[in-house]
Amino acid sequence: MAEVPADVVQALRALSNPLRLQLLSWLRDPDRNFDLTGALADPHEVGVCVSHIQAKVGLAQSTVSAYMAELQRAGLVRATRVGKWTHYKRDEQRIAELVALLGKVL
Repeated sequence: MAEVPADVVQALRALSNPLRLQLLSWLRDPDRNFDLTGALADPHEVGVCVSHIQAKVGLAQSTVSAYMAELQRAGLVRATRVGKWTHYKRDEQRIAELVALLGKVL
């Protein structure tokens, strides 16, 4: 049996939390899934501000930031600072690579 690469294990660990998985799913279509009133940046170019994500999930900012940081460490989202705010966007290339690799490993 082939060894599963560590980055794949990290991505699967990040996705094992139902809310992190849901966040990644919502980021696929930010216009439909978030109230982007007052957005400072284009959610398709830069990503969704952590404050908009927090408003959607209703958790503390620190909890949302920790969840998003876990997805970022796994390479599933990219973070961009706009002023004092962090915006998150899916890394579609990395997600596609992960899906392809899972198809080979599983």
